[in-house]
Amino acid sequence: MNRAIVQAASTDVEIGWPAVLAYQIYVEIVKTVRVPMFAILTLVFPTLLFAMFGLPSVNETHDGVNAGRFMMASFGTYAVMGVALFSFGVAIASERGMGWNRLLRATPLRPVSFFVAKISMAALVGFAALAVLYLFAAFVGHVRMELAGWCSLIGLLLGGMIPFVALGLWLGYLAGPNSAPVIANLIYLPLAFASGLFIPVEGLPSVVQSIAPYLPSYHIAQLGWTYLGAGDGVGISIHLLWLAGYTVIFLVLARWAYLRDEGKTFG
Repeated sequence: MNRAIVQAASTDVEIGWPAVLAYQIYVEIVKTVRVPMFAILTLVFPTLLFAMFGLPSVNETHDGVNAGRFMMASFGTYAVMGVALFSFGVAIASERGMGWNRLLRATPLRPVSFFVAKISMAALVGFAALAVLYLFAAFVGHVRMELAGWCSLIGLLLGGMIPFVALGLWLGYLAGPNSAPVIANLIYLPLAFASGLFIPVEGLPSVVQSIAPYLPSYHIAQLGWTYLGAGDGVGISIHLLWLAGYTVIFLVLARWAYLRDEGKTFG
């Protein structure tokens, strides 16, 4: 598969950049789904969490909000965070460790093609993770929403995923292949817990409640919760502004880490 990417890159000028980009996105997706742990961590685990914690109370209603829908937003947030950090960030660190970036540097492949393909892969895999979770919720948990509701919830969570893609890019160029998964877990799980994805924010310790509104994962979850009528009273636009700010910060850090890695590798 790596040979296929290099061959496509070598004909970048001949067949055109859009065709090369489309093929590279395809290769990135195939490469990702062929990793056994990918399917477990990214596609199965969020759905498994919903099965364990969501199904028993899927028909309950709290403050006029269906518990099944609420937990769909929670575990959907958990799913897209995992895609951004592991399928995107950790994957970049692993490829750096294998010298893949040095090999691509020797081809005519444009750097923008590499990043666009990676980001496109993350978005498509994030959509797949949400689709698996929500199909399970609909057909097994019998959660009901209009089609516009399903589409809106997926769209909001995919949009909220952007700062974590930028965070994954920073992680991918900052950490080594062995340390990246550890660092990703140290980011992923505490943020998920402190943002109320497993236990509602109101049930967390007071010190965690005071920190939660400043976390990017909190604002992703609030996009879905607010849409369902269970938000913190702040409009969706405010949460989007918070996420946009985090995106800028993480992109600046990612650019610094990328230039640092380029300098160390190529001088």
